[in-house]
Amino acid sequence: MARRRAVALHTTGEHDAPLGETPAPLRTPLTDPRDGDVETDASSTESRSLLAIAGNLLAEVSLPKFGLAFCLLVVVPALVLGATPVLASVWWSKVSANGVRGFGAILVLLFLLAVGWFGGRKLFRLIESSFWSLNAMAIQPAYVAFREGLLHLGGRLTSEAATEAKEMRIRVVAKLLAALLLCAVSVLVVWLVWPHTRWSGVLGDLRAPYRLVLPALANATAVAAAYLAIAAVAWGITDATMPQPRLLSGFRAREELVRTWRVAHLSDIHVVGERFGFRLGSGRAGPRGNEAFQMALQRLDEVHRREPLDAIVVTGDLTDAGTSAEFGELLAALDAYPRLAELMVAVPGNHDVNVVDRANPARLNLPTSPKKRLRQIRTLSTLASMQGAHTNVVDSDAKRVGGTLDGALAPYADAVREFADDGTRRLAKRTDDAWNLSFPMIRPPTREDGLGIIALNSNAETHFSFTNALGLIPLYEVQGLDAAMAQYPRAVWIIALHHHIVEHPKLGHALAERIGTTLINGNWFTRHLLGVGQRAVVMHGHRHIDWMGQCGDLVILSASSSTMPAKGRDDVYFYVHTIGVDASGHIGLAEPQRIDVV
Repeated sequence: MARRRAVALHTTGEHDAPLGETPAPLRTPLTDPRDGDVETDASSTESRSLLAIAGNLLAEVSLPKFGLAFCLLVVVPALVLGATPVLASVWWSKVSANGVRGFGAILVLLFLLAVGWFGGRKLFRLIESSFWSLNAMAIQPAYVAFREGLLHLGGRLTSEAATEAKEMRIRVVAKLLAALLLCAVSVLVVWLVWPHTRWSGVLGDLRAPYRLVLPALANATAVAAAYLAIAAVAWGITDATMPQPRLLSGFRAREELVRTWRVAHLSDIHVVGERFGFRLGSGRAGPRGNEAFQMALQRLDEVHRREPLDAIVVTGDLTDAGTSAEFGELLAALDAYPRLAELMVAVPGNHDVNVVDRANPARLNLPTSPKKRLRQIRTLSTLASMQGAHTNVVDSDAKRVGGTLDGALAPYADAVREFADDGTRRLAKRTDDAWNLSFPMIRPPTREDGLGIIALNSNAETHFSFTNALGLIPLYEVQGLDAAMAQYPRAVWIIALHHHIVEHPKLGHALAERIGTTLINGNWFTRHLLGVGQRAVVMHGHRHIDWMGQCGDLVILSASSSTMPAKGRDDVYFYVHTIGVDASGHIGLAEPQRIDVV
């Protein structure tokens, strides 16, 4: 009855405004949903400590799914690693006892070697990924936790007036102490599990393989702990002895540079898919919707019209969570500025490919899930739309820059579309090569002594939102980088990636912002780049920190978010850098132009 009466009242028109008059606007709600509320901040990492974030994840995580993922990623590899010496001793006893009659055992070994040989590149990438996954799961987080904990303590004990030299000494001491402490803990673990290890066996053990489970796990623990003890010392020494990061010593006068290029550096734009959506990293503390990004594009267009740009580098986190709607909004915004899109070279960020669920940080994907590949395909398709015609891929066989990204992806176009429509693991495997061959992307210099850009994918293979920020540069990308730079030995280069390659020399940052955000193999990669520091500059984002520094001769430019204000600030900006070379061919930076967005 009440519903009928309400309909009748509406149809009589007694509450409608008289014809020709403008109806009054809606009254302001008691709480405006367009401004967000406390639930908007639920996934924000900026307002919570590392302990609070970890506690929330442990409370919300799916324990059965987490247990299965733990078995696939940790237990099964540990059993294989721990059982290998036992099985190898059984195989050797078979060969040594039977001589020529042990020919079958030798054939097994030859078969395994053949698989490794003909498996070639894919097998090597699997081994490399597994090795760095071990580092990502145990060595790097443990070492970084010790190091950053000590640095955090050192930062609290150091006055704000401390000199850069004093802060550098604190970092060196913290790195060495962290290595020694972690080594001591690892040796203790080896000592505790050693009585339960078993390194040899007989053929009869294979009749009851379940009896090998505990010894295999003990073996794996001992091996991992022993490796951790050695790696911690090596990690600490290499970290402490390499040139320590410091603030940029100064800018060059433009008159000293014989050739210059104007390059805009944007990063971490975090496009959302809703008109009134908020970013998961900041909640209501950040901007609403994509107006800030549209303003950044407008400012960029104004700058380009006044004084043309040579390139626009966007160092990752194009979207907030890698959803289709977010990439759609990104492309829609760029459609209005085709001249800018032609200049852009972008790289994927962890928010583009590694965030499992923007609404629930405790969600995780199983290693067998194709959802990670779906996010990668969305990212790759968007990057190809933006820069596929003016970036190239590396021909790994010829060790030189090959054809365009568009041309390289053409044979996989049908497979990509089918996978996007179907989403099965079988179709995901058909897109493996499409993703792997795309990086590094190269924008070659237009002349032998011109400016080139190398765009790297620095995202580690993670399946859990809590570890989504980890970064890794695989060997094949470094080989591609080397091939491009060798092909154009007189060119200068921008090396663009999302993750920072060194921890910024700022001791005051919160511990939650320091843990697990740099490259897993950052020390190795930085040392590799030191050799080309006189003709390359590194650009990255990720931590939303405006920092211009250097390691040795290698200049490192870290960008703040081009759409989100830094914590405690209300301004948003980006820089247009003037990169040039002097008469000796060495790279140099003139003072940059700051472009305010908000």
